[in-house]
Amino acid sequence: MQTNQSLSERAKMVMPGGVSHELRYRPDHPVYIDRAIGAEKWDVEGKRYIDFKLGAASQLLGNSCHEVMEAVARQLSKTPYTGDCHALEIEWAEWIAKLVPSAELVRFTGSGTESTMLALRLGRAWSGKDKVLRIDGHFHGWHDMLLKGSKPGTNLPPSLGVPNAITDLTVVAPPSLDNIRALLEQDAEIGTIFVEASGANYGSVPLPDGFLQGIRDLATKLGKVLIFDEVITGFRWSPGGRQALDGVVPDLTTLAKVVTGGLPGGAICGRADIMELLDPGKPRDGLAPPVSHKGTFNAAPLVAAGAIAAMELLSTGDVQAIADAMAARLRDGVNACFAKRGLSAVAYGDSSTCHLFFGGRSVEGLSAAEIRTVNPALVNGLRGGLLNRGVDFMSFTSCVTSSAHTPELIDEALELFDETVADLIKTGVITA
Repeated sequence: MQTNQSLSERAKMVMPGGVSHELRYRPDHPVYIDRAIGAEKWDVEGKRYIDFKLGAASQLLGNSCHEVMEAVARQLSKTPYTGDCHALEIEWAEWIAKLVPSAELVRFTGSGTESTMLALRLGRAWSGKDKVLRIDGHFHGWHDMLLKGSKPGTNLPPSLGVPNAITDLTVVAPPSLDNIRALLEQDAEIGTIFVEASGANYGSVPLPDGFLQGIRDLATKLGKVLIFDEVITGFRWSPGGRQALDGVVPDLTTLAKVVTGGLPGGAICGRADIMELLDPGKPRDGLAPPVSHKGTFNAAPLVAAGAIAAMELLSTGDVQAIADAMAARLRDGVNACFAKRGLSAVAYGDSSTCHLFFGGRSVEGLSAAEIRTVNPALVNGLRGGLLNRGVDFMSFTSCVTSSAHTPELIDEALELFDETVADLIKTGVITA
């Protein structure tokens, strides 16, 4: 019989570290999932987990959503992919245009990282400026152009192999409108602004009140292209994303995860005059299209079919309301655990997220570096203890919920969380 450990050993023989994504690297607790339904999943040994990772926040409808799977199965009986135009991509784009305020035109991509790459290329092409301003600690994928600043508190990219010539084009700013205004006024070569609409790492570092409207006003006044990264917030915070909730419309929006119904892929959308730079029928400066973008599996029929099924469910707001309620129940329960044990810690978050901070009873006024600097022993102890008990968080000390979570599952997870915290207090990893 295959075990998690035997598969881990096999994987290390053929893949660096034995993983396809660095956050899946768990040397002490390798987990190989065999199947997943709703808010639960089972590994190859048959162990059950309550799932708060949910496909890196892509499964807002829960794992293996019946409607999405049925739509994919129907399309699979026709063809998975041919590399041609098809009717499903039009219907999918129509849904996005209907729901997302900024979406005058839509272009599909292969992932969230590809979405931010393309959006930045469009921003540079439209503005004629090479530099981009991004916010400290916000995450926009793993590509070279926006990696600098993703690790809070540093002006260096958290990776080897990123050229200085690229990082020199990225300006990192704190989430302070005064500081951002000064940087934009001082450096005329900044033409594009990138913001994770939730705040850093899907809201682990909340944005100040009024920040999105403030940076919209700044971008308009100074003639900058404003891009909202809604890869996680899109369709999760509301059917129209964070921008619909706040009533703040960016020039471009990057999407992935929920927009595909939890399948591989992504999209960007935005102002027609900027998006038309992708139109091969409207050449400029001898280029047709003016901004080049390809991608073999963009809007693949299998993905489009599942995404359309998801859009029908997401459009009402009902699934978001359920997921939000379950996250609130989780946060309340975690805070009750902290209070009972006299810990200086807090659970917080917007929408269907839950973030944990061990270093105070509030994160208000703290920088991204202060919030996200964590004790490795605490992180590993919490993650390992929860996994041993059958609870899987998303990353570090954060997680998300779905419309498939129930009060009973949340309460079960809270009991296991309390047991884990008790053990960490007993071993001195957590102190009051």
